[in-house]
Amino acid sequence: MAKGKIETIAEELAAPIAEQLKFEIVDIEYKKEGANWILRYYIDKPGGISLDDCQIFSEKVSQALDEADPIKQQYYLEVSSPGLDRPLKKPSDFERFKGRNVEIRLYRAINNKKKYIGELIGLQDNNIIIKIDDEILKFDREDVSIVRLVIEI
Repeated sequence: MAKGKIETIAEELAAPIAEQLKFEIVDIEYKKEGANWILRYYIDKPGGISLDDCQIFSEKVSQALDEADPIKQQYYLEVSSPGLDRPLKKPSDFERFKGRNVEIRLYRAINNKKKYIGELIGLQDNNIIIKIDDEILKFDREDVSIVRLVIEI
């Protein structure tokens, strides 16, 4: 899904803060939930994100957002880790998690299935490539609603 104007501005404001703290901005959402608007950052770092990390990032981003004031309506700011089943969105995500099992959900069924789980081979020419058993499957990113890591127990 393409980023909207608010998400783009929010990412531009937060990128230097994330870099300074050595965090990665995994994703940004700006959406209405019930009666409220939520601006949600998902951040990560090697070894994982702690509650203290989320609080520090939130305080610094909140200050930057207050100074720039790009969002005219009232909203709530949330900062979270992407979780163990994090979505893969950026090309670097597909490179970083090669060899891991992923779940792919499709907008429309292919071979009567909308969900596939397999080993991530990578991203090539806008195609997500996975291996299931000995079969290599390619999915056009335009057909994929979400790709997320499978939680390995």
